[in-house]
Amino acid sequence: MQYCHSLESLSVIFAKLVEMEIVSGQELVNKSKSLVSADEALKDKSIIAFYFSAHWCPPCRMFTPVLADFYEEVKDKGFPFEIIFVSSDRSEDALFDYMNEAHGDWLAIPFGSSMVEQLKKKFSVQGIPMLIVTKSDGTIVSTNGRSDVENKGVRAFSDWNK
Repeated sequence: MQYCHSLESLSVIFAKLVEMEIVSGQELVNKSKSLVSADEALKDKSIIAFYFSAHWCPPCRMFTPVLADFYEEVKDKGFPFEIIFVSSDRSEDALFDYMNEAHGDWLAIPFGSSMVEQLKKKFSVQGIPMLIVTKSDGTIVSTNGRSDVENKGVRAFSDWNK
């Protein structure tokens, strides 16, 4: 039997699995504070975007309504897409205030969850707002999703889904 995976390709495969393992089997939260199975919420999605943001961040508050409009347009077209909000808010109340004031109908990592730091580390998040776009298998398709959304609108989804 021959093994055809190089060490590099194995590390890429492992990185993809680790990325999705962070949320796999976990619970996410919606605007009404109800818990939702991440596996169930993401099962039919080909593209998943991780939105790193916070209510206290002025550039975030400027981009979030743009992202919410984009999200609604993509969903209206029936595209298999989901956003997961990864909050840098300082309290659970701030997280939910922000979600209810400006966000689309997407899900969030629960406040205080270890997934927040794991995802920040995984994606090397140094500042916010940041939108990381992945395929459902964890392949990163854009580390600059914010610019993609602002400059391309709904066309960005087609580019990500290639």
